Amino acid sequence: MPIAGKLSDIFGRRTILLIGVAIFVFGSLMSGISGNITELIIWRAIQGIGGGIITANAFTIVGDLFAARERGRWQGLIGAVFGLSSVVGPLLGGWLADGATFFGVTTDWRWTFFINVPIGIVAFILIAIYSPQLKHASKAVVDYVGAAFLSIALATLILAVDNTESIFSGVLDATGMSLAGLRVGMFSIVALSIAGFIYAEYKAKDPILPLRFFKNRNYVIIITIAALFGAAFMGSILYLTQFNQQVFGASPTESGLMLLPMVAGIMLTSIVSGQIISKTGRYKIFMQVGFIVATIMMALMATLTPESSYTYEATIMVLLGMGMGVAMPVLTLAVQSEFEQKDLGVATSSNQLFRSLGSTVGTAVFGAMLTAGVLTQVPAMKETAYIQSLQQNAQVARIGDLNDPNTLLTLNMPDVKEGITSGAAEAIAGLPQAAQEQVKSQFTENQDEFTTIVTHAFSESLRTIFIVAASLTGAATVLVFMLKERRLRAASSAVTPGQAE
Repeated sequence: MPIAGKLSDIFGRRTILLIGVAIFVFGSLMSGISGNITELIIWRAIQGIGGGIITANAFTIVGDLFAARERGRWQGLIGAVFGLSSVVGPLLGGWLADGATFFGVTTDWRWTFFINVPIGIVAFILIAIYSPQLKHASKAVVDYVGAAFLSIALATLILAVDNTESIFSGVLDATGMSLAGLRVGMFSIVALSIAGFIYAEYKAKDPILPLRFFKNRNYVIIITIAALFGAAFMGSILYLTQFNQQVFGASPTESGLMLLPMVAGIMLTSIVSGQIISKTGRYKIFMQVGFIVATIMMALMATLTPESSYTYEATIMVLLGMGMGVAMPVLTLAVQSEFEQKDLGVATSSNQLFRSLGSTVGTAVFGAMLTAGVLTQVPAMKETAYIQSLQQNAQVARIGDLNDPNTLLTLNMPDVKEGITSGAAEAIAGLPQAAQEQVKSQFTENQDEFTTIVTHAFSESLRTIFIVAASLTGAATVLVFMLKERRLRAASSAVTPGQAE
């Protein structure tokens, strides 16, 4: 993201944004027509590059178009759209992957990529027509060495914490290397790459991420808050959807819809706070209130149990969304207020980068915590009559390793349970009616026993996750109070006559 932000500072926001959209559309199209998993991974990586360029510039371009105070209104609207799309996107993807039919065409997983193509083309045309291109007085030199070191560091870090075992399973099997050993090696590469990046930035004439940024106390505080926010909010909310599936028996689509109260809270306060900030030029109070509310609600999330009602969960989600809706857009405003126009792209994109890194690391750490928590209950789960009966069934081979906590969680998913129940019904179809009823009753009782153990194990693990998330959000709240507010200027500092083509 900082690379894309720096390039947009040099060559203009519109040019780089159009390139990002084009790469994203191309990567989406090729992902959709992939013939195997290797091709899919390659094209998804290219799609991700395009997505990173778009993300880096979408928030920055507001700083080009509007004065500092006016940005609050528009960043609030973008925050509302972000909240809405975070739920609508997965819902639409699940609907397409499940085999929707429209205009005589039945969709599959490939359409989760194809849907991006027409949307991307429309976005490309609108940006090309309506987005102004800023002229820059001088052309800076691209820091290729710094870009290389940063790319290696970020790519290796993500691979080291996210699905490492599945991605490198072939390497681990071929070399006999342990997963821990592989990760140590990868983290060593990350450390060396970061050291190389710092040296390159120190020597570069026009660095990608100027080291002088880190002399700015507010900047350091803001990116730290962004990382903590990414880890706490993005990392933990992912598992809330699984809670809805495991405890409430919701389908993937239903579990997404159950997050709508939080989305409503985000949209409401994002828009309202943005309007108020534009009128007053004050933003710190919104960050303080937002993070305080979010911390309290994140802590209350830890009180969810299998006996909790959805009404209780929804109430917490609304208030959590309201807190986050206030805090999210203001982070971008705060970081943009610290720098001149020429540094806007790098400053904004680096804020997005640290939030994304926090999200990636948080998701990985919380995933490990969830697995560790469920792992303690694996012996009890395997001793249930339900699992013992499945072990005698040939269909188990298709489900996975019953020593794996993730497999046991999968067995409790509504669609999997339904499939197993249907298979059991077919297996006893030849028995007398009375015997069938007796077997069904016993099977249901055994399945319920297993479900009770799974949901309580999952709930306890999720409780720990939300306690940690609340602690991270609390730390971010403390940092917010340490932030020195700079009142947003009302005078335009963005596009002026003669700057735009």
